[in-house]
Amino acid sequence: MASYHSSKALHFKLGSWVFLLLIGTASAQLSPTFYNSTCPKALSTIKAAVDSAVSKEARMGASLLRLHFHDCFVNGCDGSVLLDGSNGEKSAGPNANSLRGFEVIDTIKSQLESLCPGVVSCADIVTVAARDSVVALGGPSWTVPLGRRDSTTASLSAANSNLPGPGSSLSGLITAFSNKGFTAKEMVALSGSHTIGQARCTTFRSRIYNEANINAQFATSVQANCPSSGGDNNLSPLDVTSPTTFDNAYFKNLQSLKGLLHSDQQLFNNGSTDSQVNTYSSSSATFFTDFANAMVKMGNLSPLTGTNGQIRTNCRKTN
Repeated sequence: MASYHSSKALHFKLGSWVFLLLIGTASAQLSPTFYNSTCPKALSTIKAAVDSAVSKEARMGASLLRLHFHDCFVNGCDGSVLLDGSNGEKSAGPNANSLRGFEVIDTIKSQLESLCPGVVSCADIVTVAARDSVVALGGPSWTVPLGRRDSTTASLSAANSNLPGPGSSLSGLITAFSNKGFTAKEMVALSGSHTIGQARCTTFRSRIYNEANINAQFATSVQANCPSSGGDNNLSPLDVTSPTTFDNAYFKNLQSLKGLLHSDQQLFNNGSTDSQVNTYSSSSATFFTDFANAMVKMGNLSPLTGTNGQIRTNCRKTN
């Protein structure tokens, strides 16, 4: 229970008794039914828009999933990643020229503002869109608790320091996720999101030309689209086997030394997470379950609730 000072006291009379009910504001809870009465079509509207966007371009599913991750790892799931501005998170190293999907979020937001103005937060839209993207590409579903509110600030410095990069070591990955409350097992499960999507040549060039723990044929095939200099923005799929299907092929690729990013192959490199990769490689059901649970946990990172933050009318700027 929150301290007396950070609680709201609600008094109400029942007969001659006066009850004092302390509600801790510090432990405000998200709820799957948050919009049931205020915007009953919220979830179906988000799903329809995500399905449409992903059907036009499968990669958008991965982009929307990544958008959620890059939002939540920087001061919580508060929609801060969506804010425009030179000092915003969009211009941080891990985000510049690589984060995508903002227009899809804008479309969903405008539809929801027409349906129920000022009700559904941008932070919730990003969180639900990530789930719907995974489902659209054949992955697991999960129940998304709702009721996040939007931040009025973004942090360029936090985005630069909190998001693990493609050159991360295993210990670096474990630390980055541990700092957010995740176990190494949950980190491996969440890394499975790389079973969809693509990466830019600049993020894996050093791996395919310089590293030894890589399948030679795989390296040669990727080099064809990623020269040793130039072509920084040329794309290659993170999962060479089934890049537009959410499955467990990512982990099988790691076993074959076909991880595209240095950080990917670190998960299977004679280290502490090899056994977890083996587990997910042999059981997609186990991976799906663990991934879904970890995604719920990620969506619960430091949300703004109650009277904190705001419900932005335009996800790109504060009200």
